Amino acid sequence: MPDHIPGLTLSERYYWEVVRPILDQSFPRLPHSAALLGPGSEVLGFDTARSTDHHYGLRLILFLNAEDWPGLSAKVDEALRQELPVQFSGYSTNFTPPNPNDNGVRLPQWVEKGPVNHIIEITTVEAFGRRELGIDPFGEFTAQDWLLFEEQRLLTLTRGRVYYDGLGLLGALREKLVYYPQDIWLYLLVAEWQKISQEEAFVGRTGEVGDELGSRLVAARLVQSLMRLGFMMERQYIPYSKWFGTGFSRLACAPRLTGALQGVLSAATWGQREEYLCQAYTLTAEMHNVLGITPPVETQPSLYHGRPFRVIHGDEIAAKIKAAIRDERVRCLPEDIGSVNQFLVSVDVLNNNGLRQKLRGLYE
Repeated sequence: MPDHIPGLTLSERYYWEVVRPILDQSFPRLPHSAALLGPGSEVLGFDTARSTDHHYGLRLILFLNAEDWPGLSAKVDEALRQELPVQFSGYSTNFTPPNPNDNGVRLPQWVEKGPVNHIIEITTVEAFGRRELGIDPFGEFTAQDWLLFEEQRLLTLTRGRVYYDGLGLLGALREKLVYYPQDIWLYLLVAEWQKISQEEAFVGRTGEVGDELGSRLVAARLVQSLMRLGFMMERQYIPYSKWFGTGFSRLACAPRLTGALQGVLSAATWGQREEYLCQAYTLTAEMHNVLGITPPVETQPSLYHGRPFRVIHGDEIAAKIKAAIRDERVRCLPEDIGSVNQFLVSVDVLNNNGLRQKLRGLYE
């Protein structure tokens, strides 16, 4: 195995040095686009040598016009099967069939000669977008649509890299999805501050009765919410759990917040835990004030209704943000539950477009 090459770089070279010449020779002036988007650690730029052990390597997506795809997709696929070399830059272009026992994963498989079983997907922008989002990617999105999108998918559609956009559609789609609309963004902030308000006093209350394990669990959830607020305030989509911490470490706010958050998780007693949380609360409230979306909020934690537990009063911050929402359709959503990513933890539901759509009634 060669030294690790970042997947986006490897894929870009593969397209321009190998795939594109085959297309130009066999299908001159074929309208198309080429990119690496969708699932995969390399799409987020988080891949390492470890990533190469599953569904990694010489892959990309070719997009054809919807009118051309029915008659040309099979021909393009066969031309690539016949004309691709068996290796490029030390990586095999040939892959095993999808493994039904491992989510359809395909692994590089060395062969001495072609034809090769490549993993160059040939599709249309419309079909790809509908598969990832569950609805027409070029239709008008409602508030409910935005709240039902799985955030990891929004991230992988707007990250990755477009190598060539001859169709002119990928750029338009990625610009449309670049981040949540203003009032949806505010609604998500409301929901996250509300989540904090629901548990912020429990770090001390559980610790007070000797339940340090329970206190740690509550504190960990609060840390997660504060980290989520960091992404939101910087208008960055939030990756799923494997890359949540890595993604957070690349935010502008990470150097300021990380020490306090690590202190919360490593604290031995609830009192120490609360002290670090208060530091993180202050920093996060200050970040909120910099946004200028509400009148300034109090940045110093205070007692929880006379009880000896210091909190930031997340519900008060949430109320101020909610008052800034202008779209009545968003303001009048029945509950401040946020997006599916804020109240669901089931990967099976989040990854299933059909199951997520069944939750639409929560927002009506």
